[in-house]
Amino acid sequence: MASPDQDLAPLLDKNGVRLTVDGAIATVTLDNPAKRNAQSPAMWRTLAEAGRALPGHVRVAVLRGEGKSFSAGLDRQMFTPEGIEGEPSFIDLARSSDGELDAAIAEFQEGFTWWRRNDIVSIAAVQGHAIGAGFQLALACDVRVVADDVQFAMRETSLGLVPDLTGTHPLVGLVGYGRALEICVTGRFVAAEEAVSSGLANLAVPADQLDDAVRDLAGAIVAAPRDAVIETKALIRGAVDRTYDEQRGAERAAQARRLRDLAGLGE
Repeated sequence: MASPDQDLAPLLDKNGVRLTVDGAIATVTLDNPAKRNAQSPAMWRTLAEAGRALPGHVRVAVLRGEGKSFSAGLDRQMFTPEGIEGEPSFIDLARSSDGELDAAIAEFQEGFTWWRRNDIVSIAAVQGHAIGAGFQLALACDVRVVADDVQFAMRETSLGLVPDLTGTHPLVGLVGYGRALEICVTGRFVAAEEAVSSGLANLAVPADQLDDAVRDLAGAIVAAPRDAVIETKALIRGAVDRTYDEQRGAERAAQARRLRDLAGLGE
């Protein structure tokens, strides 16, 4: 799959992560196709750095993977006794104190958390395999557009682990408790048709149309007034944690801000 940002000068390009910005749209590309965009702690730190590096005018962040697979998940070298050079191995992590281990995992998670912040809408463009950490990275985004060859799988449980890169909360919210549990504990593949029908993906398209579909969606989002999009995202994100009456109140408060802003009376 050709990169849509290949002609743009990257703001960040290291550890298999490239960040480019074209107007109001930022593109974060996983750029190690030879390893099917396998993930490492260095990649996670760079993903977090990409979030911090976004210019203030960016409204949409697109996440994509170069090559045939979005991401095959964790670099299996992490499972070896020697691990990845310069990084703690799983054995090293297991031997650390409770506080150190918790802090290490919290740092890993930071590359997965910023995609849902209210000032941007994030879109994952997912083709081929999105396994384990790759699945969780796609789940970190607000919206998923998938190619018809997509294969999601949560393989952590089959390896004796649990999904710990922020994927469980959005997965349950999208597909419900029963299906989320079954997907995680079996490690089975979820293809495009089920992904769309279950709510895991918003849209499935032929692989050669994925970039165009994402570009069209990003353009439609950017076409709407920015502050209205921010307020709407905040409303919808918070709805699950509010009661019906609390949500009514949040809607009233948000609409009051919008009306005053449109009338030139905002703060």
